[in-house]
Amino acid sequence: MIITDQIFRERIASLRLKKNVSAREMSLAIGQCQSYINVLENGNGLPSMDAFFNICDYLQITPKEFFDFEASDPKALKDLFEDIKQLNDEQIALLRSFVKQMK
Repeated sequence: MIITDQIFRERIASLRLKKNVSAREMSLAIGQCQSYINVLENGNGLPSMDAFFNICDYLQITPKEFFDFEASDPKALKDLFEDIKQLNDEQIALLRSFVKQMK
């Protein structure tokens, strides 16, 4: 997949909305001016690498997770995976059965 500016800005907006924060709040939280995220989401610029890493840190995801477009909510998936690791074999088998029924 070729990552265009539009895909990049839509991903930032989508992940920010999943976190339920305003663009202003996110901008200030990552140490930028209050309109920074709006500028990115409107396609008027791209973040520096440092700013991109700050965005990922704020969203509590890795850069790899940012670019995993199949995962609409990578933070939730990461949290779920951490929870699953604490289950025993029987519980995991039950969960797998449940997930298969949901598909």
